[in-house]
Amino acid sequence: MGTAPRPRTSTRDLGEIARRLTGWLDARLPGARAVDVSAPAANGMSSETLLFTVDHPDPPVRACALRLAADPTAYTVFPVYDMARQYRTLRLVAQHSDVPVPRPLWLEEDPEPLGAPFFVMERVTGQVPPDVMPYTYPGNWLYAATDGQREELEAATVGVLARLHDQVPYEETGFLALPGPGDALRRHVAAQRAYYTWVVAGLARSPLIEAAFDRLADLWPEDPGPPVLSWGDARIGNIVYDGFRPAAVLDWEMAAPAPREVDLGWTIYLHRFFQDLTTASGQPGLPDLLRRDRVERRYARLTGHTPRAMDFYLLYACLRHAIVMLRVAYRQAYFGEVAVPADPDTLILHHGTLRAMVEGGYGG
Repeated sequence: MGTAPRPRTSTRDLGEIARRLTGWLDARLPGARAVDVSAPAANGMSSETLLFTVDHPDPPVRACALRLAADPTAYTVFPVYDMARQYRTLRLVAQHSDVPVPRPLWLEEDPEPLGAPFFVMERVTGQVPPDVMPYTYPGNWLYAATDGQREELEAATVGVLARLHDQVPYEETGFLALPGPGDALRRHVAAQRAYYTWVVAGLARSPLIEAAFDRLADLWPEDPGPPVLSWGDARIGNIVYDGFRPAAVLDWEMAAPAPREVDLGWTIYLHRFFQDLTTASGQPGLPDLLRRDRVERRYARLTGHTPRAMDFYLLYACLRHAIVMLRVAYRQAYFGEVAVPADPDTLILHHGTLRAMVEGGYGG
C-alpha cells in the first residue's frame, strides 16, 4: 500500500472567481473589494475553499474563508452540495455550544454570482494536520511534537466531540434529518447505500463494499441509543489548532443526526487509515495517537457515555471512507489520471483494511 498522487480538486479559474467575488462583495459592503484571493494547497475534493481579505474601512471580518459548492460539471465527489445546510449547522453549533467554529458571515444560495452557491465565514489562523503528505509522516509540526503535546491535542479533540454531542440540543437538528424509515442510524446507513448506488451508476460495482454492508447487518447494535448532532467528518485534519488546542472546527457537510459512536468511529478510523499508509511504506508513523482504547476512555470520562458496538462503527467508518475513495478513483479515471483495473476493489486505497474488517481479522 502507498500514497496515491493527489487528484485535481478544481476546474475553475481562480482569477475569474476573484473578479466576480469582488462584485458580489461590493453589493453588500459598498466600496469593499476582495483582495489576496487564493486557494489553499490542501483544498478539498468536495466543496472548494477560497481565502481572501476584505478591503474596506469597517468590515465585519477582514480575513475570510469562502466555501463554494463543487462545480457540477467537474465529476463531483458528492451528489448534492447544500451550502445553506452547512451554514445553518455552523450557526447552530456556535449558538448552542462552546465548540470553536468560524464565525459565519454571509450565505449566498443564488448560483449566479460565482457559478454555485457559497457561504463566507471568518478565517481562523493556526495549524492543521496535513493529509498530503499525511501528518503521520516525518516533516510536519504534529509529527515533530512531543508525546505530551500530541496527548494534549488528542484530549482536546475528544473534548470537542464530547461538547458537541452534549451541548447542541438534538431537537434543533431537524433540518439535518436524513430521509427514510427507521431510527437515525438506519437512516444514516441507508443514505450511505444510496450514495454508493450513485457512485457506481453505470460503472463497475464493488463486491468488497457490498460485502461490508452485509457485515454491518451482522454487527448491528442492539441499542444504538439516542442520536446527537454528528459532525460527520470528525477528524483532526478538519480542525485548525492554536498550538495543540482546537481553534476552529471545519467541514460540516456530512453533519446529520446519528449515534455518538459514528463520530468516534470516524475519528479513530481516519487516523488508522493514515497510520496504515505510513507503516506500509516502512515508516513508524504515530501509533500511540488516537488509539481506540484511549479515545473511548476519554470520551466516557467526559460524557458519562461508554461507547458501545465500536466494532460496528469502525467498520462503518472504513466502509464510508471506501465509498468516497471509490468515487475519487472514478473521478481520477474520468480526468485520465488513472486507468480502471479489472478488479474495481483495488481502486479503494485501503481495500486490504476493509477486507480484513469484513473478515474479522483487523485488530482493535
